[in-house]
Amino acid sequence: MGKIVLCDELNDGEGTLNSGAIGTVMQDDGFKDVAFSFPLSASYLSSKDGNSVYTYINTTINATATILKSIGSYDPLAPSVVSFSSRGPNPITRDILKPDLTAPGVDILAAWSMATTVTGLEGDTRVVPYNIISGTSMSCPHASGAAAYVKSFHPTWSAAAVKSALMTTASPMSISSNTDAEFAYGSGQLNPLNAADPGLVYDAGEADYVKFLCGQGYSSKSLQLLTGDNSTCTAANNGTVWDLNYPSFAVSSQLSGPLTRVFHRTVTNVGSPVSTYKAIVTSPQGLVFNVEPSVLSFKSMGQKMSFVVTVVATPGAGIVSGSLVWDDGVFQVRSPIVAFGDSE
Repeated sequence: MGKIVLCDELNDGEGTLNSGAIGTVMQDDGFKDVAFSFPLSASYLSSKDGNSVYTYINTTINATATILKSIGSYDPLAPSVVSFSSRGPNPITRDILKPDLTAPGVDILAAWSMATTVTGLEGDTRVVPYNIISGTSMSCPHASGAAAYVKSFHPTWSAAAVKSALMTTASPMSISSNTDAEFAYGSGQLNPLNAADPGLVYDAGEADYVKFLCGQGYSSKSLQLLTGDNSTCTAANNGTVWDLNYPSFAVSSQLSGPLTRVFHRTVTNVGSPVSTYKAIVTSPQGLVFNVEPSVLSFKSMGQKMSFVVTVVATPGAGIVSGSLVWDDGVFQVRSPIVAFGDSE
């Protein structure tokens, strides 16, 4: 038995604990899709529900409350990208889709130092080897571990090839629980098992990125700060963003009418030596695209083949998205295609 304190906003609970309370009910309209750790029993409510608790306290003699343990529930639309995660579009280069993909980063059971307590707050005496943590600090290790896993199977692959494998094998996510669509999850949630054997990869090297940066307006001086050598921008290596061999496609537009963009891509066969891939396209209203050629026939491992994607987009003020999947009956190599109205 003890006191439960109603607080007007989310806080760390330290003051409530030090006041002698055994529990707290907090209320505001902040994030409700991620758990928080507190040094005492706590319940975190919306302002509306918190107001109901306030009314109950002030209209009831000897008001009582019980804070029960959390109960997990099944969400058929999971996974979803948490509300505090950064969203696209890409603030620097609008026609490169960001984020690339998503990885588990919310309410993760993670190793924890026993040199501190669960919350690290004064009055918290709980010492545990594992804790529940959320944030980039959890998502990044998942992505890094997945990349290392893919690299262990393919030690000679470039960073671009590893990224391509992760992106093109990611699991698509539901727009019903991610209303920002690809601006929330990119290519989808990573799938390390599939990424180890992707079928095709979109590879790129330093020369490809030099060409891209020169096309973005970099001077030779700025370029050399990145390359660390004597690279220069010339007419021969001045490329467009749409020709960077990236595993996704993005079109930004400030126009109210249709806009056409042409993307050149090259894929490398890392699946079956002899294989034929067919292009499968999904295009909603406001997005039309053509793939040429629509069939890629490989005769050996490591063989490269190029294709062109022509996108005609009428995105309006929102985002429209489709996909291109190269399918040989064994491997499905998926790339999102996104178009959006750009107010900048």
